[in-house]
Amino acid sequence: MKPLLKLFTTTAVATATTLSALASSYAASCTNDSWNKIQDRGKLVVGIKEDTKPWGFIDTDGNLVGMEADMAQEVADMLGVELELVGVQSSNRMQLLEQGYIDLMIATMSDRDDRRKIVGAVLPNYYTSGTNILAPKALGFKDWSELEGKTVCGKQGTFYNKIIEERYGATVVAFTGNAEAKQALRNKRCVAWVFDDSSIAADLASGEYEDFEMPLQTEDDNPWALAVPIGERDCIFGRFMAGMQYEWLRTGHLLELEKKWGIQESAFLVKQKDRFKDWLED
Repeated sequence: MKPLLKLFTTTAVATATTLSALASSYAASCTNDSWNKIQDRGKLVVGIKEDTKPWGFIDTDGNLVGMEADMAQEVADMLGVELELVGVQSSNRMQLLEQGYIDLMIATMSDRDDRRKIVGAVLPNYYTSGTNILAPKALGFKDWSELEGKTVCGKQGTFYNKIIEERYGATVVAFTGNAEAKQALRNKRCVAWVFDDSSIAADLASGEYEDFEMPLQTEDDNPWALAVPIGERDCIFGRFMAGMQYEWLRTGHLLELEKKWGIQESAFLVKQKDRFKDWLED
């Protein structure tokens, strides 16, 4: 064999052997337990918020509904299985996924480094929001610094409670649910409710908060992530959900769901639709 040909052949064999070893290692690391469980029982169990209208909430008939409930249904339909929705809170959503009570979490979760160490956050991110406050118009807040020394209502499990206390000197009283926190605000137990600007905007659009406003500049914009069990993030289930999110963004379908649920059009989703646009379209 000529030296050059022998070199190419030897290199090709070595490369093929290496790729085969990597593939075997990858396959061994992916048990795909959740994926197999879903297929075997013919049902997908998804955790969504139960108190964050209009993304996930309990309607007057006692059903869990909302934009993220619709997303969960589409995942189940694509898998060809039944859907079971489980109401979750910010304080327990990661634990329920980690402990196997739910297969998938689509629950307005901000994508942060510390959370990626607990659950399998799947990219691309499907939504985003920042931090703001809902406050009585009569108080006339203009700047975050005005919260210093004041009591602010919050939600257990949200990362910005600590930020508001450390950055602006407010005292955050955290409640289990959004409804409790907003009722405390109405009862004047706090001067404002700190939460996602997207959710506050939906509350203001509902007509139920005519004496309130979102007066401050939104801070700490943070993308949202849905999550699978951390061990399946880079395996079949995680890759499947990555594909679902890509299609939702590429087609602008989430913009359609925003419109259905009365959510103000998101600049993030408009940008993502343009980002993933087929360059041969039009």
